[in-house]
Amino acid sequence: MPSSLPLIAIVGRPNIGKSTLFNRLIGQRRSIVTDEPGITRDRIYGTVSWHGRSYEIVDTGGIVPGEQTEIPVRIFEQAQIAIKSASLILFLVDGRTSITAPDQELARLLRRTGKPLFLMVNKIDSAKQAADASEYYRLGIDHVFPISAEHGRGITELLDEVAISIPAPEDTEDDGQGEIRVAIIGRPNVGKSTLLNQLVGQERALVSPIAGTTRDAVDSVVKHDDLTIRFVDTAGIRRKGKTELKAEKLSVVMARRHLERSDVAILVIDGVEGVTALDAHIGGYAHEAGRSVIITVNKWDAVQKTHRVTADYETEIREKLKFLAFAPIAFISAKTGQRVQKL
Repeated sequence: MPSSLPLIAIVGRPNIGKSTLFNRLIGQRRSIVTDEPGITRDRIYGTVSWHGRSYEIVDTGGIVPGEQTEIPVRIFEQAQIAIKSASLILFLVDGRTSITAPDQELARLLRRTGKPLFLMVNKIDSAKQAADASEYYRLGIDHVFPISAEHGRGITELLDEVAISIPAPEDTEDDGQGEIRVAIIGRPNVGKSTLLNQLVGQERALVSPIAGTTRDAVDSVVKHDDLTIRFVDTAGIRRKGKTELKAEKLSVVMARRHLERSDVAILVIDGVEGVTALDAHIGGYAHEAGRSVIITVNKWDAVQKTHRVTADYETEIREKLKFLAFAPIAFISAKTGQRVQKL
């Protein structure tokens, strides 16, 4: 079972080259695929390998265009889920402009996290410009790298320093011998935490009707007959308003991370709302990761029953999640505990 790779988060104001740096590090163009109006499927997640070690990279994005584009607190909040899980933060600034107030504010917020922090001064294309980058030491960050994401300048030095700063993983893979690791994945607010509490039999995850209350992954171990099952809870993150889409993308990123640590995925769908594009998107990641999947239709107690409702629902799921044709479907109510034992 591969352990989760160390995560590197790229943070910074909009339009200063974060995506270019991300593409440069993962060595390929970012692909944007959309077949659904209103859902831009950015690749905001990739893997970089250097000297035989691999790291995950997440591009947290600036802020969704609109008002308050420059307010660093919003950028910081939006990147919070990635920052929390990161082993290292790459803070990107534009080397062609002098230090801005938002840069200073963002530097202050990032320093307060106590995480290893590298300052990337971007758009530095010559040695002369590199000398100018020294003014950025004023931001109080020890590691300053003049780079050009577009031309690849300074990237080798950066990756060497990343390899030194993130210690090699120790082999602790034997700890989980004999365990079945289960990731509970799905959109925000479909009842993942309530389901975890039912399965574990105690109030382990924070549950509240506000979308996005689960902030961190919480692992719970359950003994069932002679099986040991480890539930890897996944955060459903959503912030209101303009940042909503980007935050949902980050919840997808985190689902991907949890899938790497698991053998089986429970894909939770809201029975009242039906299958959405985001459900299919998250289910697609479980399929790509080669995991076993159980499709779990939650809130079944709230669905109007007719003699055909279950059959109709199954047909809809099979139609919209064709790639998960192998996955069994369970109809449950995490709230009342209905059929959770069967699951």
